[in-house]
Amino acid sequence: MTSIGYHASHEQFAPSELLDLVQRAQSAGFDAAMSSDHLAPWGARQGQSGFAWSWLGAAMQATRLPFGVVTTPIGLRYHPLLIAQAAATLAEMFPDRLTVILGSGEALNERPFGAGWPGKQERSARLTEAVAIIRALFRGESVTSDGFHRLEEARLYTLPARPPALFAAALTPETARRAGDWADGLATIAMPHDKLRAVIDAFRDGAGAGRPVHVQVHLSHAASDAKAERNALEQWRTNALPPSVAAELSSPAMFDDAARHLRAEDLSSSVLMSSDPSRHAEWLHQIAALGVDRLLLHNVGRNQQEFIDTFGESVLPLLKSPRAAGLVG
Repeated sequence: MTSIGYHASHEQFAPSELLDLVQRAQSAGFDAAMSSDHLAPWGARQGQSGFAWSWLGAAMQATRLPFGVVTTPIGLRYHPLLIAQAAATLAEMFPDRLTVILGSGEALNERPFGAGWPGKQERSARLTEAVAIIRALFRGESVTSDGFHRLEEARLYTLPARPPALFAAALTPETARRAGDWADGLATIAMPHDKLRAVIDAFRDGAGAGRPVHVQVHLSHAASDAKAERNALEQWRTNALPPSVAAELSSPAMFDDAARHLRAEDLSSSVLMSSDPSRHAEWLHQIAALGVDRLLLHNVGRNQQEFIDTFGESVLPLLKSPRAAGLVG
């Protein structure tokens, strides 16, 4: 059965508020949680960006949930040695509850560190090298490297009994297929079903069967359809930009300018918008039926408590019911 997780959006909420929300999500019946890891929000109206790794320690102590965190170890914001140490420490304290989702990053979070912004091909090569370094460190090895990431006899002295899973963040079939060589699983986002199926199939072509797939679902639920659309447009219109564009913009102001022309209908393929919980349950079941092991729900509006309570009462029971397959004829 597909597990259902709650997405904690650091771009939109202060860490203290997110801590309360993830505890509320656990009480409402969510099975897991996911954390973004941003230096800056996508747009000015979101307005936050706490340090995810500090928050994860508090959130994992305050709940029993498994957590995923989306980050990038390509050596601009984070050196892979730092990511390995942070992840190993959390995994030692909270065994078998952490998944580290690795991607090649966005200029928004990397360029401010002043180390330049490489092209996609170099970023992909940096990621591949970083994954090999992190895995060697998790094995307790001493690592010296003179590649993209320089290390001299680097070693981790605090290691968990079992290292955390390393998932690949992928939005295209090409990236997903390459990730099959190294990733323990795939994390992607909801998109039109033909495109999502292509990404999942490409990963399984590269990885073989049996590795899990997690899908983050951006949705907007509110008391009316009009309010759901307004919430999505106000908070999440910047994420309707193509991934190739989003990776290159380096400030919230640039995202706001690039997305200024977008309307609610332009978000329909990237945000599920409805006031009807049963409609959301149908959409989510359709995504799960593509062979997804975990759905990570991100209500893009600010009405988080309302979303958690409504979905806990009206949506999660439908998705977890043995009769869930009957939601879609």
